[in-house]
Amino acid sequence: MITLDREDDVFVLTMEAGENRWNTNFVRAFDARLDEVLASDGPAALVTASSDPKFFSNGLDIDWRRGEGDGDGGDKSVFGPEFFALMGKLITFPVPTVCAVNGHGFGAGFMMALSHDLRVMREDRGYLCANEIQIGMSIPDAELTLFRHKMSGSAFFDTVQLARRWTGPDAKAAGFVRDVAPAESLFELAMAHAKQLALLGENRELFARSKERIFGESPSINDPHGAAYQLREGRRGR
Repeated sequence: MITLDREDDVFVLTMEAGENRWNTNFVRAFDARLDEVLASDGPAALVTASSDPKFFSNGLDIDWRRGEGDGDGGDKSVFGPEFFALMGKLITFPVPTVCAVNGHGFGAGFMMALSHDLRVMREDRGYLCANEIQIGMSIPDAELTLFRHKMSGSAFFDTVQLARRWTGPDAKAAGFVRDVAPAESLFELAMAHAKQLALLGENRELFARSKERIFGESPSINDPHGAAYQLREGRRGR
């Protein structure tokens, strides 16, 4: 479902579940790979990628969520809190994180991408989109806070109110994707960024604390109105 490899100082987490839709078992598998990174020491960075050529992560596993019983996706009753806690863990991860968005990233997949420090994206195909309003769902407060934290005001409005589908070049122009590349060189671009940043991950405590401090008091990332706090608490829409 999810594998973790290492190339020198760079850990590579690869999602291998097709469209990589989010259910409880997927959350727990992802979390377990993050714990493996945390168990390391010394310089490190993380690259998150997908093995599917079309999909990065296509959002919530809606069929599982709406189906009878827990099914193959695991315990439905804990999905929300565990998913948001995972995003809170990722956004404050103590080593640099780079996301290689090779295809569509919708809803929860878009959230996961934004919880990384840097994003690179395929330049010719694939969208990042928060499509909840299109499918009749309310965007949770924690998700809104995350988007607001990572985007300019205009990009935030287009994303959450107009369900804009962001291409790689448009997302780069809006400032929340660092760079774009053809599909065949996207992973190498992500690895280049990660290798350059890995030394920053040697002092894990300092790197994590800096993430929490740089956003200041209005709000700090860990304050009640901050992105990390709301993600950990699993704050939902009204």
